[in-house]
Parts: sequence; structure tokens; C-alpha cells
Amino acid sequence: MVKQYLLASDFDQTLSFNDSGVVLSELIGFHGFHDKVKGLAEINLVQQGAELSYLILHDPDFRHVRREHLIETGKRIRLKHDVALFARALDNLGEGYKFHFSVISAAPQEIIQSALEGIVPPDRIFGTRFRYNEAGEVASIIRASAGWGKITVLEELRSRLGISHDQIIYMGDGSSDLPVMMHVNQYDGLTIAVSEAKFITRVAKRTVLSDNTMSVLVPLMEKVMNWDSAKIRKFFASHGLTLLEWEKVRTDMLTIQEAAEPMAATPTF
Repeated sequence: MVKQYLLASDFDQTLSFNDSGVVLSELIGFHGFHDKVKGLAEINLVQQGAELSYLILHDPDFRHVRREHLIETGKRIRLKHDVALFARALDNLGEGYKFHFSVISAAPQEIIQSALEGIVPPDRIFGTRFRYNEAGEVASIIRASAGWGKITVLEELRSRLGISHDQIIYMGDGSSDLPVMMHVNQYDGLTIAVSEAKFITRVAKRTVLSDNTMSVLVPLMEKVMNWDSAKIRKFFASHGLTLLEWEKVRTDMLTIQEAAEPMAATPTF
């Protein structure tokens, strides 16, 4: 029997080097996107990950954004190396395995579809969807795939595919990925962090740091397919890639200071 898995990925900073909000801001000539996001975070007004969608809908500096701006932004985003090869490799990764690859992100859907055109089919991309008015302006948000919203999309896909929770693999990089990672971990799925940020590496079951998307296949091959390092290296070589450096590191990071007053020894009898 073929073992089927749902492999879901975030987009910004996971499959790309750029943040969609930064690229869109540069396109429309606005500088100060990070300050806007910081301000929203400080007042806890918007769910983490959905800041760009909120700004497009409500902020005067972004109100003139149109669908064509989002599409052009996607074309300008720099993807991580070998994203296309990664998507193709999943289709024929190993006999007896089938991986259904989807992208779930809070970024506007038009941006993701434009950036991944010819790589990931549009029906496998689930970003924030807007409703436009006759003037082409964003009138409202149909659905935002941020935070807990990602869990909803993930569960819909899982139900549609008819697979169990422990056959879910999720990869992400930021705080908006934490809820979905905790959800996947709860049901013994596999979570992979592609960032060294402590808040996510402490939650993800595996962490992979590389500028090449193919690197994410390593924990998948080890944990899901039970491949050893020799077989993994052979697979990469078959695609014209060489694992020059592969460091498995576990580090205990401690901060220790002297107490203000030494604790008295507990008497023994």
C-alpha cells in the first residue's frame, strides 16, 4: 500500500528569502513596513502573520494597492534555491510514498501564486484571499490563513485527502507558524523549523538551516522514510547536488549566575 502524507509549508522566509510586505512596500514606494508591523504587534490588534493583509485593507499608505501590485510583488520575490526541484522531487521521492505538497501562508494569495507560478499549482496554494470592488480596490478579506487560520486550512486538506493526523508534515519559520506546529505535534506529526529563532526551534521536532529548499527533505527521509545518511547522499547526488556540510548539532545553552545569598544547607538526620 502507498503511504500518503500531507506536506504543508509556509511561504515567506520558508520558501523565499524575502518578506512579501517588504517587497510590496518597495514596489509602491513606501518605506517603514517593519515599523507598521511593530506597532500592530505592540497593541495586539492583528493576529501574527496577518499584518500585511490588515494594512492593505485599513492603512492609508496601502489603500491604493491593487491586484496587479500583488502579482508584480510575487514576480519580484526571490525564492530559496531549488524550490522547483523540491516540488518535483516530492512527486517521486520513494516507492510506496505519496506526498501531497501544499502552501499555507498569511501572505496574499496573488503574491504566492505569482511567485510560485509553474512550480506549485494554484489549487495547492492557500493564502489570504481578498474581495475587490469595481474600482479594483480591496474591499474585504474573504479568508486569512494566519495563526489558527492555518490549522483550519490544514484540517480541511487532511480531511479531503483522508489521511490521519500523524501523517502531516509542516514546515515554517515564524511566530505565525507556532499554533499549527503545536497542533501537528499534538497528533504525532512532523514539524520542521527552517529558522534558528528560539521560539520556533523549541516547538519544532526538527530544525534545518539552509538556503536550499531541498534541505527540508533530510528530516523527512530520516523520520518518515527511515533512510540512512548514505542513501540520503545518494539521492541528492542523483539530482546533481552534493551535501558538502551536514552538521548535526545539539547545544545546551545555559545562563548561570551566583545567587544573592548562598542557600543554607538542608540538615540531614
